[in-house]
Amino acid sequence: MSLFANVRRTACLALCLAMAGPASAAVTPTDADAQAAREVAESLRYGHYEDVTLDDQWATQAFTQYLKTLDPQKAYLLDSDITEFSDLRHAFDDAMLDGDLERLYALHARYQQRLTSRLEWLVKTLDGKPSFDFTRDDRLALDRAESPWADSEQELDELWRKRLKNAWLSMSLSDKSDEDIAKTLSERYANQLKRIEQTNDEDILTLIMHAVTGSIDPHSEYFSPRQGESFDIQMKLSLDGIGALLQSEGEYVKVSSLVPGGPAEKDGELKPADRIVAVGQGDGEWTNVVGMRLDDVVDLIRGPKGSVVRLEVIPAQSLDVTKTREVDITRDTVKLEDQAANAKVVDVKRDDGVHRIGVIHVPAFYVDFDAWQAGEDDYRSTTRDVARLIDELKAKQVEGIILDLRNNGGGALQEANSMIGLFIDRGPTVQVRDARGRISLYGDTDAGTHYDGPLAVLVNRLSASASEIFAGAIQDYGRGPVIGSQTFGKGTVQTISSLTQGEIKLTRAKFYRISGDSTQNKGVKPDIAFPSIIDPKEIGESSLDYALPWDQVRPVKYRRYGEPARYLAALRARHESRVEQEPNFVYLQSEVALSKALRAQQTSISLNREQRKREMDAQEAEQLALENKRRRALGMEPLSSFAELDAASDHIASAESDLQQEIETQDSTDEPAEDPIDQAQLQESAEILLDYAHLNGDR
Repeated sequence: MSLFANVRRTACLALCLAMAGPASAAVTPTDADAQAAREVAESLRYGHYEDVTLDDQWATQAFTQYLKTLDPQKAYLLDSDITEFSDLRHAFDDAMLDGDLERLYALHARYQQRLTSRLEWLVKTLDGKPSFDFTRDDRLALDRAESPWADSEQELDELWRKRLKNAWLSMSLSDKSDEDIAKTLSERYANQLKRIEQTNDEDILTLIMHAVTGSIDPHSEYFSPRQGESFDIQMKLSLDGIGALLQSEGEYVKVSSLVPGGPAEKDGELKPADRIVAVGQGDGEWTNVVGMRLDDVVDLIRGPKGSVVRLEVIPAQSLDVTKTREVDITRDTVKLEDQAANAKVVDVKRDDGVHRIGVIHVPAFYVDFDAWQAGEDDYRSTTRDVARLIDELKAKQVEGIILDLRNNGGGALQEANSMIGLFIDRGPTVQVRDARGRISLYGDTDAGTHYDGPLAVLVNRLSASASEIFAGAIQDYGRGPVIGSQTFGKGTVQTISSLTQGEIKLTRAKFYRISGDSTQNKGVKPDIAFPSIIDPKEIGESSLDYALPWDQVRPVKYRRYGEPARYLAALRARHESRVEQEPNFVYLQSEVALSKALRAQQTSISLNREQRKREMDAQEAEQLALENKRRRALGMEPLSSFAELDAASDHIASAESDLQQEIETQDSTDEPAEDPIDQAQLQESAEILLDYAHLNGDR
């Protein structure tokens, strides 16, 4: 199963919560809820890949996860609340096994009471037309996850005064009037109060089960009947939207990844780890979504094909929440054709002339299952499309081929296996170990290869699941170097089972490379690494709670097709020599270093207006200096201000750059301009592959 399916499933976890209808005065568990809890407990004990024991040790883990699910920033519950419900540290397991959910529902009721009280306090404070002193040297901690629980309401009052002050300052620095600020914030908190009133037993059960399954591993989940139905629609790609997969992060909804071929990916403006602060429909008014539940945000973003949704987002690399930008995306339905593999030729200029390197971009591992199962001869699949593209590139006399798997979140395992077979002559491709320790070996059984020339695989942090299997096999076989950044690290397999009420998705197996190494958690490490702006602490399996560990099984026998390791020292030396002066690589290295430094420094944010502006100006000046250094090196006009940089979206608009190469592309007239950083990495990958071909004697 793909990364996208799993993240999509996570988004679907909350999708139907808002549809359940109004709550009664006191929400209590039903008999159906109790039955669902018992079935989930039994499924985890007897169906999960890990040896799950629901005992006191697990109860403590689940209780902690439940609190994190309810109040991740420790902004509502008090230490006295945690003490009052501390019996659940040892009784959570019994509650699940017996279906006795009264105490778990009671804890949710206490949280909801605290949340309601806090929102009412905020609305009342705003109604009183508050004034803030922005000359004091106050600071607000950005992350309270590791802070102790507050001892009193007064302590939380102080926290929320700072939070409210920060929200007001952020908006005022974005040139909003006091009247608009008060209106926006009041609407935000009032809308949250309305959503609380709609909470029912299914909502609470889902949150509890999310904590239960999430305390085992991040990919096992419970789904109510409504959520399962919504997921089935979404998996068929018949639901119109923007093709962005979302997850909650504190008060924000964050973009976790983009669906290949989807409207957001085609548009190019929305990026993984961007945080959404407001949603607008067409020319309509903005709806502030800070603090809004994931399901409600998803519902706002969805809409009919052809309609426009506007998103106000905090860019992924921005540490200052006052700096937002607007993204307009036309909703559409993702089609198989939009995810299809495509090819182009990259020219590499050397002293002896121009060399041609083929690039096959594989956005996902897909197959037309219906046509395949019906026995049709011309069904569509990744392997068939790639084989056809290889033939076309051969006809153009390329000297090597790069398989570009960047942002490929996986898909059909059978296609990863069969596509490996295009480049090897029979052999194993992946090992799958089940809960009983039994290992199944999958591989290519077809004799011969479709392409035996120089090969490289290009990956990044968003290459996951089936992509990691493919890249790992090519690396293990010595078929060619893997280039890019460390992959996502999703090396587990999930299956879906029906329950009396709803469904459960369980992790049932793990992937292992033919070398015996798991792809779980660590992913695939490239032979030649490119800098990555994606923070692995934000995106990737290792960033998820309770991710299963990396481990090994016995390797299987397989033949080696080459020894890229023999040439890695020379390849790296040539690569480093080229990129140390290449403007886009220099820029990327500097941006990565700057982002790391800022993340390390900024654990809090100033509530002093002048200090805040100085911090903002300093960050913007550094980013502008980096961009202008890149532009000057490319012969482009420097920008005069950060606002000009922000408005220009310059990473995409560099058609006049000296970096632009004359690229022969199929149907290129309809393709959007390529991001210059991505293009620079692809160009450098072609240089590396050409070096490898020459060092290896393949000319």
